[in-house]
Amino acid sequence: MPSAAVNAMSASSTVREEGLSRLAEQPRAREQSRPKLDARIVARAGGLAAVWLAVSVPVLSQRPPTMTGLAAVTLVAAIWAVAIRSAHGAVQCTVGTALSTGLGTLTGLIAVGAVDPWFPGLQLRPAMLLGMAVGVWASAGTWEWFVRQTSAGKRRVLLVGTDEVAATVLNESSPGGSASFRLIGRIDGDEHPLPADVPCLGGLAELAEVVESHHPDIVVLTDEATYGHVVDRLLDIAGAGVRVVSLAGFFEHAFRRVPLAHLSPAWFMGILHLRQPLQARWSKRAFDLLVAAAGFVLVLPLLPLIALLVRTTPGPVIFRQTRLGEGGRPFTIHKFRTMVADAEANGSAQWCTDDDVRVTPVGCLLRRTHLDEIPQLWNVLKGDMSIVGPRPERPEFVRTLEKDVPFWSRRLLIKPGVTGWAQLRTGYSADCASCADKLSYDLWYIRHRSLVVDLAVCLKTAVLMMSSLFARGTHDRRTRLEKGARL
Repeated sequence: MPSAAVNAMSASSTVREEGLSRLAEQPRAREQSRPKLDARIVARAGGLAAVWLAVSVPVLSQRPPTMTGLAAVTLVAAIWAVAIRSAHGAVQCTVGTALSTGLGTLTGLIAVGAVDPWFPGLQLRPAMLLGMAVGVWASAGTWEWFVRQTSAGKRRVLLVGTDEVAATVLNESSPGGSASFRLIGRIDGDEHPLPADVPCLGGLAELAEVVESHHPDIVVLTDEATYGHVVDRLLDIAGAGVRVVSLAGFFEHAFRRVPLAHLSPAWFMGILHLRQPLQARWSKRAFDLLVAAAGFVLVLPLLPLIALLVRTTPGPVIFRQTRLGEGGRPFTIHKFRTMVADAEANGSAQWCTDDDVRVTPVGCLLRRTHLDEIPQLWNVLKGDMSIVGPRPERPEFVRTLEKDVPFWSRRLLIKPGVTGWAQLRTGYSADCASCADKLSYDLWYIRHRSLVVDLAVCLKTAVLMMSSLFARGTHDRRTRLEKGARL
């Protein structure tokens, strides 16, 4: 036999033996590197224990413990824990930990009040039940805040992509961005990867080894060309326990916005998909009418006072302006006047800024508290606007925005809103860049809109309106908005 063939067979045998050796060592290495106990399980168990203590202390302090009583307390604690966990999953990133815990506590209070008469081990008085709810909210909220400050509240993210995308995700995952995710590294498919702030853990060929050694919770795919190859490799890793998501999907889940620079027209299929509930439009309209009518009743005593304050400067009380509504249809928006009467005396449309010199002293107060938006409730009743949605834009800016901001016209798929997700996350739009920033949040809302999200946005808006009463100047207002967006 030729020596070359012998050498080839020997080399092949050596490679095969090394491969079998690695395969034999993989389970052992996997067992050694696998965490002993999932931190998220510990966090949820701790949350249940915190709720159980808040429920059991007032009950057991007034009556001796019995098996029936302990079982009833445990059931009540479980009901409250499930309600709070559901609220966190639905609206925590929208309204923050404190408000989402309060919403879950309120939901659990209603459920506990309904089942209480059926359990002789409880028979809670209304005062005790309300006090118990306060204790549940405080203990569960404190525990959730503590978990979010530790690694147990952070999901490990592995990025499969280039340096540019990695830097973008890293910036969003910074303390000013999402506190629930931690970028552990990236897999670079380029043959000559460039240095970046995010450590490169290997190439696509080492994907399986990286996943098994670093245990990411989420793998983010940024390049559509590598989707099939990466998913095929991940499916070969038995028991990896990872979740795979596209870059746009990860931004939606983690940051409640969409990456405009990495968005394709196919993304909008999620807005027009077949499973979109047909009753959503009618339920949203009913929600709009209910909130607008209730809002008018609540603010009715303030209307004469606001009108008198606006009349302290020359000009009309109500300001009317043409805006674009659903489908690009123009309509007339109504607001309390906040600027001088000749704000656009030169006849050209101008962007409104935070420190706009055209704003009157009374108008500054109205803008800071959003009381100038009250007349728009009439637009909601007429059907031109919704309570929650993108802010309506002026037709004079449309041509520039459509040219400079990708997918800008897609925000016209739904009715504009008095308040909205983008308004909670950003300030006034003074140029195309700030409009693009708002659009990234508007598109997230358009895709994920629901009555739960609308209720969360309304709740957050009310909190910010109350807090803005104590803010000093527009700079404080912007600071509060930015802090509120990170809750």
